[in-house]
Amino acid sequence: MQVFKFGGASVKDAHGVKNLASVLQKVGYKKTLVVVSAMGKTTNALEIVINNYFKNKAELQSSIQEVKKYHNAILLDLFDFDSSRENEQHNVFKEVSTLFDELNNFLNTNKSPDYNFVYDQVIGYGELVSTLIISHYLNEIEIKNIWVDVRECIKTDNYYRRANVNWDATQTLITAKFKSSTLHITQGFLGSDPNNFTTTLGREGSDYTAAIFAYCLNAESVTIWKDVPGVLNADPRYFENAQLLNKISYREAIELAFYGASVIHPKTLQPLQGKEIPLYVKSFLNPENPGTKVGKGTPLEPNIPCFIVKKSQVLISLSSLDFSYIVEENISEIFSLLHLYKMKVDVIQNSAISFSVCVDNLYSNLEKLLHHLKAKFKVTCHEEVSLYTIRNYSETSIQQLEQDKTILLKQLTQETVQMVTL
Repeated sequence: MQVFKFGGASVKDAHGVKNLASVLQKVGYKKTLVVVSAMGKTTNALEIVINNYFKNKAELQSSIQEVKKYHNAILLDLFDFDSSRENEQHNVFKEVSTLFDELNNFLNTNKSPDYNFVYDQVIGYGELVSTLIISHYLNEIEIKNIWVDVRECIKTDNYYRRANVNWDATQTLITAKFKSSTLHITQGFLGSDPNNFTTTLGREGSDYTAAIFAYCLNAESVTIWKDVPGVLNADPRYFENAQLLNKISYREAIELAFYGASVIHPKTLQPLQGKEIPLYVKSFLNPENPGTKVGKGTPLEPNIPCFIVKKSQVLISLSSLDFSYIVEENISEIFSLLHLYKMKVDVIQNSAISFSVCVDNLYSNLEKLLHHLKAKFKVTCHEEVSLYTIRNYSETSIQQLEQDKTILLKQLTQETVQMVTL
C-alpha cells in the first residue's frame, strides 16, 4: 500500500483535478490510498460562513452560496450538464447538492453556542465535497476507485479543532475497511468523536491523516504532492533564493515542523518514524522528479541553514510585582494558565525575575489570559509579532535575518536560533 496526499492548491480548479488524475496515471495507483484536502481556499471561505453564523446572520446564506458557486463551476468544467434533462444528470451534481443541504440543515438546527464545535461540523464540508467530485471524475475516466468517509475510520476525542487520535479504535476500523487493491479516495483533516460528531486534527492536518493511514496500513511510503519541488530550506513566500533539500532525517524534519515549517504538518512524522515509513515530498507539476526523501538517519543534503517564520504571534513578558524571583511555583502557575486558555507555546525565555513566552492565540483567549496574569504579575504584551527560527544556523544567516528588524527576544542553542520581531 502507498499513501498519496494532495493539498488544496493541487485541486483548486478543474485543471487541477485533471492533473491529479494525470499524476496517478504517470506514477501508478495500484494499492493506493489518496487523501485530499478541500479545494483551493475553501477552508477560508467556510471560516467566513462560520463567522457569519455567529456574528452576521444576514450574510450567512450569501457566503454559503459563494462556496457552492465555486464548486459548481468546477463541476460544470468536469461533467456534462443539461438543465433541460435534469433527471439524467450525473449523480455527482445531486450528491454535492445533498452535502450542501446537510450543511444548511446543521446551521438551521444547531443549538450549541460552542464556536469550536460548530467550526468542526461546518469546516469539514470542504473535504467532503472535494473528494466526492474527484472520486466521481476518476471513475468517469475509468480510474476505478472507492470513496471513503474518513470519519468512519479515524476516531478521536472531542477536543474540537485539534482533536487527539484514538489509535486503537482507528487501527481496528482502518484494518476492517481496506482489504482490496482498489484505489481509495478519502478526506484529510477530519475524524469523528465517540458521539460521531465531526472533529478536525488541526489546520493543515491532511498530512497527518496520510500518516495515520500509512501507520495503520503498514504502508511502504507516503507521498505529499505539492506545488513546490520538495522540502525547501525556506518558504519562498517570505525568503528569497529558497533551495531544495534532497534528503532529510525524520529527526530534522520533526524539528522543522515543530518550529513551524509549513511544508509538513507537525504531527505527521511521529507515526511514520515509528514504523520507518519513508515520506516523499514531490511536485504535482513534475511528478516524475525525485523531490525530497525524509527517512531514518538521512543526513541533511545539502547541509545549509533552514529558515522558518510564524506570523501573527503574541509575545507575553512577565515579571513579579515586588521584584522577587520567578521560581518553580510561579512557572508552574503560568503553564497551568497557558494550558487553561489553550495557548500553543512556541518559545520560552526566563531569568531570575522575568519570564517571556511567545504563543499562538488560536482560540482567541488572549484577553482572558492577560486578565488572569495581571492579578499576580507585571505584564507586557506585544501582538502581531513574527517568530523566526533558523536551524543549522551560521553567523551570516543570523546577520541576514536581523537586518532591518526590531528584535524583542533572541535565543540560541547549539543547532537553533529563534528571534521574535516586530
